[in-house]
Amino acid sequence: MNIAGRIKQGFYFDSVTLMRVGRELSGLPGVAEASVVMATEANKSILAMSDLLLPEFKKCGDQDLVIVVKAKDGKAAGEALAKAEDMLSRKKKPAAAGGSAAPAPRDIASAVAALPGANLALISVAGRYAAREARKALDNGLHVMLFSDNVSIEDEVALKKEAHKKGLLVMGPDCGTSIVNGVPLAFANVVPKGPIGIVGASGTGTQEVTCIIANEGSGVSQAIGTGGRDVKDAVGGISFLDAMQALAGDRGTKVILLVSKPPQPGVLKKVRALLRKIKKPVVALFLGEGGRPATLEEAALLAVAHAKGADPAKALAHLVRRDEILVEEARAIVARRRKPQGRYLRGLFSGGTFCAEAQVVLDGLVRHLHSNAPLGDSQKLKNAWKPEKNSVIDLGEDEFTVGRAHPMIDFTLRNKMILEQADDPDVAVILLDVVLGYGANLDPAAELVPVIQKAAMKVFVVAGVNGTIGDPQNRAKVVEALREAGAHVQLTNAAACKLAGLIAAEVARQNR
Repeated sequence: MNIAGRIKQGFYFDSVTLMRVGRELSGLPGVAEASVVMATEANKSILAMSDLLLPEFKKCGDQDLVIVVKAKDGKAAGEALAKAEDMLSRKKKPAAAGGSAAPAPRDIASAVAALPGANLALISVAGRYAAREARKALDNGLHVMLFSDNVSIEDEVALKKEAHKKGLLVMGPDCGTSIVNGVPLAFANVVPKGPIGIVGASGTGTQEVTCIIANEGSGVSQAIGTGGRDVKDAVGGISFLDAMQALAGDRGTKVILLVSKPPQPGVLKKVRALLRKIKKPVVALFLGEGGRPATLEEAALLAVAHAKGADPAKALAHLVRRDEILVEEARAIVARRRKPQGRYLRGLFSGGTFCAEAQVVLDGLVRHLHSNAPLGDSQKLKNAWKPEKNSVIDLGEDEFTVGRAHPMIDFTLRNKMILEQADDPDVAVILLDVVLGYGANLDPAAELVPVIQKAAMKVFVVAGVNGTIGDPQNRAKVVEALREAGAHVQLTNAAACKLAGLIAAEVARQNR
């Protein structure tokens, strides 16, 4: 094999663009592997682990772009590098001279001047620059959605205190999902406007409840993300509490839905104190805290019931029958396979809250549950890369995302892990989430179908599809394609986790 590379000094592209270029290079004839990344220390470490770190790359810095290919010979490597140069240069070309388009704003001030009346800035830059840009936005009277992660907790607290003084909101850092005045921001789905307002310290959790609300015939007034750290005592729930206050005073919001992992004690005390003052119906899901609602599905159904003036107690009644049907379905699925392999379940999640919800649902269905992001009685995995017994893994955690695009966009790592787990003779069931909507992979079926087809020959594959009929990926086609590939598909994460746990339990029972 021939390994060749090039350095482009001062060339900056976002990780999604580079991922797409790298993926296209990897598909060229004679190319075994390709990587196109900014030369951060983290990315250089990953290249080193893959034996792709050329000596000349070691002196490169964060603002340098490196291209490296492993190919069968020098000709294939050279053609791949030339292809990369061409793709990147096309992306760098400015608009044709004489065109009507105005030059794109280069900073917050010029963006505000170009769009008078704007009141929100969405910031997605490298973490070390994000707080600086957020301060500029606040100084210009803008609410902030801070998509960037790797922002210090000290900067987060300072930004949120400043925003609170000015009557503004800082959503984030690491805020992946919001819907503001009907406009989906970052990872979000196409849902109708309606009476339910959401405060979410969880991106995929917010996506799931908004989708269920839409699929149940209701809609969303606002979905305000806060970032997961906001509900920790170190931050104090500043944005979470401000968002609750905003929805309490919003005429378009009739019901408030709170979605979060359990806030730390100091924040929880403040949230409960504010809840006592709010006159509107409030549904609060602190995932893993116990009681009802216990899942994202239950929380969304209760919110819809309140919005429609229905009996909340009856709203969950059909879930009892649904779960009885899933028991029957699990038994039938296992019975159709002459001799199932293994006995353990492996959940591979792109959404962190889906991984948490899986642990809530699987509690009592399977034993010896492990996770890299444990909740409740789950045990911490010694090595996130090496599942043991029954395991559910959040592939959005830092150990998997350094130097990579988010797993909702880039399926490469998870696809590899699906096939590895299917080859493990101890594994009986693989559980997946498939997230649709803006920001997510635009053609998930094309990437998942061949992988599921191979895996389903050895193990049971269960998938929960999160989305609405309005999403750009076409939910119906995705569901049909995954089912034809051999996956057992459910339309909520909770239902998929339930079915996967029941299948694992049935296989374990037969193997006793």
